[in-house]
Amino acid sequence: MNENELVNLTKEERKNHILKEINLHTRVSFETLSAKLGVSEDTVRRDINELESESLLIKVKGGAMAKGYHYSSSNQTYAIESKQVIAQKAVDLLHDGMVLIVDGGTTIREFIRLIPNDLNLTIFTITALSAVQLLDKPNIKTIMIGGSISSYSQMCVSGEVFHQLANIKADLLVFGTNALDVQGGYSDSDWETVQVKKAMIQAAKKTAVLTISEKLNTVLKMKIANLSEVHYIITELNPDDAMLQPYRSSDPHLVLI
Repeated sequence: MNENELVNLTKEERKNHILKEINLHTRVSFETLSAKLGVSEDTVRRDINELESESLLIKVKGGAMAKGYHYSSSNQTYAIESKQVIAQKAVDLLHDGMVLIVDGGTTIREFIRLIPNDLNLTIFTITALSAVQLLDKPNIKTIMIGGSISSYSQMCVSGEVFHQLANIKADLLVFGTNALDVQGGYSDSDWETVQVKKAMIQAAKKTAVLTISEKLNTVLKMKIANLSEVHYIITELNPDDAMLQPYRSSDPHLVLI
């Protein structure tokens, strides 16, 4: 649906689009939705208030969050089957003795769940929910990198995080994305989140981005990295899928899984 079509949506169509955007990108700001839909932020707020009253999303400061991303969620993860496929592919990259950095999110949640209990790993994370989930793995040494927590990304984002990340060189960084594009690279909408994710990339020898295919060919307003800084893109698609061809052609070193 193009921008002109979005401007002419009925209220129910607009609410359905808001819900899809939030489920797809995990968190979306009032400002972004207002610009995309061609309506005022007050209109977006009213729509989101109604969607929250219907228990379809969670309102947060400046915007809204998908219910599946919230710490209280159980089985409300968007595109759960696709994310489980992606998680299994990512787990196949692991081997005994590796040092990882992981962030948070619903796909990462599935990734952690599928890590074999007999695998010995050291995992750094800046996300409290990921750290708690990792405690269920008996042979993983979990190291929480702490600081003030962003209400947007639920990650630690203070200055201490940058200092600690600067002293790490992990074998692999495993993280999710809100948007990925051949030209636009890996992007997000929150300044603090973008800066921390840039530091995470620098703290690892290799980077694996986990994303459902619906997030491909989308761009948010702040770039985290170019595709040349990513080593693996893992989707639910077959690596030979035509949708992935532009990514395959963009960099000979990029591995599609």
